[in-house]
Amino acid sequence: MSESATTTDHNKIRKWAEERDGRPSTVTSTEENGHAGILRIDFGPKEKSLDEIGWDEFFRKFDESELAFLYQDRTKDGKISRFHKFVRRDA
Repeated sequence: MSESATTTDHNKIRKWAEERDGRPSTVTSTEENGHAGILRIDFGPKEKSLDEIGWDEFFRKFDESELAFLYQDRTKDGKISRFHKFVRRDA
């Protein structure tokens, strides 16, 4: 059985994403006044609906939105997993 974990640790999130060639991104149509909108991690090829942003901006929005990162390190057959989603911290 594969297991998931939840964290708010910026370093863990960044390391997890970078180990999978993920880039911090925001959904273009949800950006307001130059500020990040809905957050995503883009694994490529680059999606047209996403704008890559810096990690500082990504985590600023992550904390402002009181999000947590739900993720899986490996699939049940042992392969590296890209499964993740953003959830509310109070959930």
